[in-house]
Amino acid sequence: MGANASSSTSVVHTVMPSESVSAHSPSAAYPVQQEEGKSVTPPAGCPMHQNKGSLSPEKKNSPAVPAHQERAYEFVECPMRAAAGGSTKPDDIDPTNMMPPPNQQPAPDQPFPLSMAREESSIPRANSEKRWVYPSEQMFWNAMLRKGWRWKEDDLHPADMSNIIKIHNQNNEQAWHEILKWEALHSKECPCGPSLVRFGGKAKEYSPRARIRSWMGYELPFDRHDWVVDRCGKEVRYVIDYYDGGEVDKQTYQFTILDVRPAFDSFQAVWDRMKVAWWRWTS
Repeated sequence: MGANASSSTSVVHTVMPSESVSAHSPSAAYPVQQEEGKSVTPPAGCPMHQNKGSLSPEKKNSPAVPAHQERAYEFVECPMRAAAGGSTKPDDIDPTNMMPPPNQQPAPDQPFPLSMAREESSIPRANSEKRWVYPSEQMFWNAMLRKGWRWKEDDLHPADMSNIIKIHNQNNEQAWHEILKWEALHSKECPCGPSLVRFGGKAKEYSPRARIRSWMGYELPFDRHDWVVDRCGKEVRYVIDYYDGGEVDKQTYQFTILDVRPAFDSFQAVWDRMKVAWWRWTS
């Protein structure tokens, strides 16, 4: 799963600078359609009610995130997305996340040992009872090396990779939360809620919306992801633009502003975006 960074103590996914994180997704400010005020909590038998792998935040008294960490994201468009080059065979790439088999081996000349522990996300994996699992510190390090990064260029410390992983994981949890707000519009047709089918990073493929914003004087996003979710048998693509939101919150590890919305792939997606735009305009 991915995130990218830019700005010295920041890491974010974006919307317009003047807008809040939820400004591009239906939120509490824009009530979603529910049946006579009932909540959209999925039925007890749905996968979303199973014990979620919560992020393990050892976030109190956490160290400041070093400014150089943003360079990690320069070399890893999507930290979970590995380059298909090098010795990796195309047949070895997992099409659901564009990654080769997990590489937990320490790299040559690595200055210190890295954790190989992987954290389970809260994001259900399509066609499975499992959830997506985030990369370990060692996997993230190896992915950066594949993209051309060289650790000797930076003054790294053992805690740096831990901080990067926490930022990366939090960005993905934030993105999924925003997708769930959109999917709440379809709670009747899919009461069990969506699951994530596949995703990919497109850092240099700016969305039309991002380009239009840049023409208006706003910054371009530092990253873009396309996530495809399963809405009870129907695949729906979401576009996520990631913008720099300033300093990293040292307790939540959030620094990205996310612009999350369904792609213009269908009439339903167009209608959802028009409906939410109308709610914002009239609220």
